[in-house]
Amino acid sequence: MDPLNPVEARVLGSLMEKDMTTPDYYPLTLNALTNACNQSSNRDPVVAFAERDVVRGLDGLREKKLAYMLQGADNRVPKYGHRIAETLEIGRPETAVLCVLLLRGPQTVGEVRGRTERMHEFPALSDAEACLDGLAARQPEALVVKLRRQPGMKEQRYAHLLSGAVEAPAPEVTLRPEPAALSVRLEDERIAKLEASVAALRSEVADLKQELAAFKKQLE
Repeated sequence: MDPLNPVEARVLGSLMEKDMTTPDYYPLTLNALTNACNQSSNRDPVVAFAERDVVRGLDGLREKKLAYMLQGADNRVPKYGHRIAETLEIGRPETAVLCVLLLRGPQTVGEVRGRTERMHEFPALSDAEACLDGLAARQPEALVVKLRRQPGMKEQRYAHLLSGAVEAPAPEVTLRPEPAALSVRLEDERIAKLEASVAALRSEVADLKQELAAFKKQLE
């Protein structure tokens, strides 16, 4: 399967989420799907797709046999759904896991377990981890990858591979300033504060002088 682009990934994840959390309102109209893609909760990153963007995403997903359009006498407008379970031959636990990774980006095992709760309940953390590891070991192509542990993080994260290979972001390097540079910086800040205080006092003195001069004129 060709990798999903960012719009296709968001559209697919949104269809999967609504299928499992609000089945009474699924399949979705184009308007409902656009709102689902753009919602600010449970999304990372938050996006602002226009309906035409979502249509392009749907077209790409339909070509990959990951989405379908439903239309007929019972529907005033076309509605859209996903076919990920049939196309990739996965069950509800795997679908829930992929949904969270599509909508929220890389996640720890604990985050996956907590955020799939409305879609599929994993009784224990080990169950969620087993599901993730199964997707990572899947043949002939893995659907999930376990990322390298990042400095300062206790747990490793998992990411989906539906959009192609992914690498953990490079850690930010924070350089500690040398003692001499830090001392100069603090001294500069202290001098700047003193200069600001002196300028404020001069302004107050000037104002008082003007008020005093005006008062003297009134007495003359």
